[in-house]
Amino acid sequence: MDIFTVITMLGGLAMFLYGMEIMGDGLKSSSSKALKSMLEKVTQSVILGVVTGTLVTAVIQSSTATIVLTVGLLSAGILNLRQSISIVMGANIGTTITAQLIRLMDIDSGGSMLLTFFKPDTLAPIAMITAIILLMFIKKKKTNGAGTMLMGFGLLFTGLMLMSDSVAPLADSPAFVDVIQRFSDMPLLGILTGLVTTFIIQSSSAMIGIVQALSSTGAFTFNVVYPIIMGINLGTCVTTAIVCSIGTNKDAKRTGFAHIAFNVIGTILFMIAMTLFHRFGVLGGIWDKVVDSGDIANFATIFNLATAIVLIPFANQLVKLTTVVIKDNDDDPDEYPEIRSLDEKLFISPPVALHQVNVATVQMAELARKNFRRSIMQLSEYTPERAAKIATAEDRLDGFTDAAENYLIRLSNHIESDEDTNDLNLLLQAVTDFERIGDYASRIDELSQRLVQEGLSFSETARKELALMTDALLEIIDTTVTAFSTEDEDMAKKIEPLEEVIDEMVATLKDRHIIRLKNGSCTISAGLVFIETLTHMGRAADQCSSIAVFLMGRRRAEILSNHHAYLHELHKGNDADYAAEFAAKREQYLSPIHNI
Repeated sequence: MDIFTVITMLGGLAMFLYGMEIMGDGLKSSSSKALKSMLEKVTQSVILGVVTGTLVTAVIQSSTATIVLTVGLLSAGILNLRQSISIVMGANIGTTITAQLIRLMDIDSGGSMLLTFFKPDTLAPIAMITAIILLMFIKKKKTNGAGTMLMGFGLLFTGLMLMSDSVAPLADSPAFVDVIQRFSDMPLLGILTGLVTTFIIQSSSAMIGIVQALSSTGAFTFNVVYPIIMGINLGTCVTTAIVCSIGTNKDAKRTGFAHIAFNVIGTILFMIAMTLFHRFGVLGGIWDKVVDSGDIANFATIFNLATAIVLIPFANQLVKLTTVVIKDNDDDPDEYPEIRSLDEKLFISPPVALHQVNVATVQMAELARKNFRRSIMQLSEYTPERAAKIATAEDRLDGFTDAAENYLIRLSNHIESDEDTNDLNLLLQAVTDFERIGDYASRIDELSQRLVQEGLSFSETARKELALMTDALLEIIDTTVTAFSTEDEDMAKKIEPLEEVIDEMVATLKDRHIIRLKNGSCTISAGLVFIETLTHMGRAADQCSSIAVFLMGRRRAEILSNHHAYLHELHKGNDADYAAEFAAKREQYLSPIHNI
């Protein structure tokens, strides 16, 4: 083998690895919504978890990526430890799908036009031609994922063919044959080789593909290959151990340990089984048989599938083992679980990451709503205990807002689709708006404390007006939280009419209060508290309007591009639904003021 052949081989390897990388990216981009749906539907069934892990890994072409994603969902509280371990069991099976695709290289068309079509030297150029059409001529974001996946597929097989052609002379190399013979005599060397090379390349699918390409030399026999494949499976554990030990909670570390334990146990069992089978002559027909890429793919699948089948009944014991090895730590911070859900490991699938931020934001929205109700109660019956709860909740809202904003900004670099971008913009706006609603609750609580400390009180008329205003405000906050949590755009449309009525109420009540100040029926100090309370209530309603507009504009470009113009048109009263809702809320809340 001369230097030029080596260059060709390395070039083929580079093309193969890059093709696998971008094929995985294309598959993730095209199926990200389905990926999120699959992971969300995992139940307590271990078998369903294994199937889910298999399917997800088949989609994203990386067992490590699946485990990273699983760890992120576990940290977020979406999955429990038992579910995550069942997904890990399936991840190893799913990663062999690539090997099954690569076996297409062994197709012997025998003159058949149909079989010739499925040969890599035909499929690869067709895939790349189609990819170029999608990426350079159609140029639509909806087809970019498919184009990227097809280009990766074409590059993968082109690289494999280059590698196979360049390593063919190795079959006549005494040195190469001698090295291979050492592997047959020392299976532990094969395991170690598979482990180290997989850790370096960071992909078990890629390593199996390389072994399949090398099998074209005809020098690989079954007894040489099977230890290497088992070593490849162990190699993925090293990466998993590193990923699952950095910045994660104890259950995430347990998931990483479960993956290691699963592969180590499977390797030990298979090594024992292979040794016994060979000793008793069970494998006599295949032990020294020269293997091709199809044989390698089949063994990789059978090894991982058999390991999963054997260990599924012991899933509970595996969970217990992880808890024994990685013990609970009472010092683990669990004060604010919603912040722990913002795990950057989920960046591998932006829709899943966005979903997790949405779930946490709904929890914070509920907290803001509860805090506002508490602050309203403080106006009529102030208690230090309630004030302490309001302060604690406000700290939690502030902490989440800072963490979520930073998380979403970093996540934006991983988002490609317009739909995901709109979802991210909505979340950025909603996180800030709900936090501000919490701020206004704290300020009303401070005003309540001021009333108590200075011995002030509102007049009977002011209390009645404030009660009416409170009803309107609690309705708009309740509607906003419900519309956001359920993504109900029809409900969101009812927010702006009520917000405009609340603006009118604020202006009307301030005018009426100034009259009371002039005629002496209310003190100046109490009057200032009253007016400040109205101001904070009006601003809280404004935040609800902001969330509603972004919620409606998420799927309507004409609203999102200029929401001020959209609101201006609504306020003109030309929209029949808006006008009817506005009139109804005006009658419900504004008209009764004049009877007080």
